[in-house]
Amino acid sequence: MIEEEFESWIPPFFMIERKRTMKSSIRFSIKFIIGLILLFAMFIVAMVFGAAETSVQDVWNALFSQLKSDQINILREIRFPREVGAIVVGAALAVSGAIMQGITRNPLADPGLLGLTSGANAALAVTLAFLPAINYLGITIACFIGAAVGAIMVFSIGAMKKGGFSPFRIVLAGAAVSALLYAISDGVGIYFKVSKDVSMWTAGGLIGTSWNQLYIIIPFISIGVFIALLLSRQLTILSLNEEVAIGLGQKTVLIKTVLFIVVILLAGASVALVGNMAFVGLMVPHIVRAIVGTDYRFIIPMSVISGAILMLIADTLGRTINIPYETPVAAIIAIMGLPFFLLIVRKAGGAFQ
Repeated sequence: MIEEEFESWIPPFFMIERKRTMKSSIRFSIKFIIGLILLFAMFIVAMVFGAAETSVQDVWNALFSQLKSDQINILREIRFPREVGAIVVGAALAVSGAIMQGITRNPLADPGLLGLTSGANAALAVTLAFLPAINYLGITIACFIGAAVGAIMVFSIGAMKKGGFSPFRIVLAGAAVSALLYAISDGVGIYFKVSKDVSMWTAGGLIGTSWNQLYIIIPFISIGVFIALLLSRQLTILSLNEEVAIGLGQKTVLIKTVLFIVVILLAGASVALVGNMAFVGLMVPHIVRAIVGTDYRFIIPMSVISGAILMLIADTLGRTINIPYETPVAAIIAIMGLPFFLLIVRKAGGAFQ
C-alpha cells in the first residue's frame, strides 16, 4: 500500500525514463552475451589456424588436459600467450580510444594518432640505448612515461591558439608531434646502434609474446579498464557537455585527470607489448556506438570485447594469409583503419570548419 502511494507521487517522466533504462540494460545484456560468444569463437579460430596444423581437439587438450605433443606444446607455449596478448591489447587500445573520444569530444581521437604511442616508442628507444640491461617492467614504465609526454605535447600545442581545442587542431598537433617523436626514436636507434632492437619492439606485432610479459602487462590493463568502468557514467556526461557536468556537481578536472592516467596506462602497456598499433582505438568506439548507443556504461564493456575480437581477427589473418611467413598485424590494422579514418573525416567534416 505504501509503495503504491509512493509510486503515485513519481512524475510520469521519471517512470518512463526508468522503463527506458531497464529496456536499454536488457538489450545491452543480450548484445554483450552475443559479443562474448563471438569472442570465444574467434579465440578458438585463432588458436586452431596457423602455420602449424592443429585441431579443435588439440586446443581442448592444450587448455584442459595434461597431455603433451608437439602440437599441444606449440599451442600452450606460443599460440596461447600470443592470443591472450591480442585480447588484452585489443581491449586496452579500444577502451583508451573510447575514453579519449569521450573526454575531447573528438571523433578522431586515438592513442596512435594523438602522440601516445609515438611517445612510448621514443621512450622505449631511449631506454634501450641508455639502459640496455633493463628488465621488462622497466621498459613498461618507460613506455608509460613516454606516452604521457607525447600526449602532453599534443594537447599543449593544440591548446596554444586562442579558442582552445578543436578536432582539426588536435589532429594536426598529433601528426606533427608523432612525426617528431618517431624521428627521435629512429635517430636514437641509429646513433646508439640499437635500431634492430627498437624495430623488434615497435614493428607492431605479437611475435614472441610470452607469459612473463603478460604477467606484467595484464595487471596494468585490468586496473585501467576497471577504473574506466567505474567512471563510465561521469564520462558519458562529460562527452555530452562539460558545463552540464559541472552543473551536476562533477569534479571535472579530477575525473579528466584520472581518465587521462588510465589512457596512459592502457596505451603504454599496449606499446610495451606490441609496439605501434594505430587505428584500433579509432575504429572500435565508433563501431560500438552504432551497436549500443552513446552511453559509456555500455560503450566501455562492449569496447573491451570488440577490441579483443578485432585484434584476434588481425593476428589470425597475419599468420594465415601468407603461410609460413607472417604479415605484420599493424599493416593489417592500418589497411582496415585508413578507409575508416577517411570516412569519419568525411562525416565529421563540419566539425573542422
